[in-house]
Amino acid sequence: MIRFSFLFAALCLGASVVHAAGFRFIEIPGSGSLPPLKGAVWYPCNQPPGDEKVGPFVLSVAKDCPVTGEKLPLVVISHGTGGTFLDHSDTAEALADAGFVVAAISHPGDNAMDKTRTKDFSVFVERPADIKRLIDFMLGPWAAADRINASEIGIFGFSRGGYTGLVAVGATPYFGKSLRLCEGVDTPLCDQVHKGEVPELVHDPRIKAAVIADPVSIFFTKDSFSNVKIPVQLWRSELGGGGVTRESVASIVGEMPTMPQVHFVPHSQHFSFMAPCSVEFMQSALEICTDRPDFDRISFHREFNGDVLAFFRKYLTDTNNPT
Repeated sequence: MIRFSFLFAALCLGASVVHAAGFRFIEIPGSGSLPPLKGAVWYPCNQPPGDEKVGPFVLSVAKDCPVTGEKLPLVVISHGTGGTFLDHSDTAEALADAGFVVAAISHPGDNAMDKTRTKDFSVFVERPADIKRLIDFMLGPWAAADRINASEIGIFGFSRGGYTGLVAVGATPYFGKSLRLCEGVDTPLCDQVHKGEVPELVHDPRIKAAVIADPVSIFFTKDSFSNVKIPVQLWRSELGGGGVTRESVASIVGEMPTMPQVHFVPHSQHFSFMAPCSVEFMQSALEICTDRPDFDRISFHREFNGDVLAFFRKYLTDTNNPT
């Protein structure tokens, strides 16, 4: 199935204009108690790509080149716990090469450079709001906002970003009154939890399709997904990791009103969905970068990115397949 879908995506690419991936950094200004959001945008351009080193990551992009195309679909990315906006750079590049605009931010307080709130309950409430702010920015202040088709928006979320994506498209988590993250914590949000009140969570109906990989699902119940009405492509690793198990991901499949498009990846671990690691990054992140000897992350990502592209093409840009 994976090979067939990848072949289909490749044929689609061959029948359309293929672009290089342009690349620009972005910063969304803070407002009041809201901190700035920092990240990047990948997009189609007609200049040849080159190697661009950003920290330990090496991107194949054309930095700051002009945006090519009109009415471009938009995909936003939410990374996992303590990750960065670059964690899925190869997927972003593949989508941009094929004519998508892709925007990713590092979630404040829950990223590799700032882990001050990684164990704070507030990030589970604020992450979906970060995604709404990102979409607002891309459709408003971003310099090439007029190139985006506001009716063709998708989301890609991995791990805690998978939780983020599911909430953004309508899922309602259940936190209970004795949430471990609120034990001994005296904050307005935790006070709500102790009282059994559900904190206000942001959903964004502008999102029309979602790709979710190994989501953190501890807060979801069988009633959490009644308002998830859009197409979902769900990816499951065999070995899990990072607090995510194959069983925890499988448990949400039958709870969605519309059956998601499910992909189970043999021999993969949780972090196999992140971009293949550079030599420099591997030296500092062995847990993230090390796969089983019988799993080739580079080969898998060629197929993975092809399937993600085919899914977003089908549900965002193909008018013969209504969302």
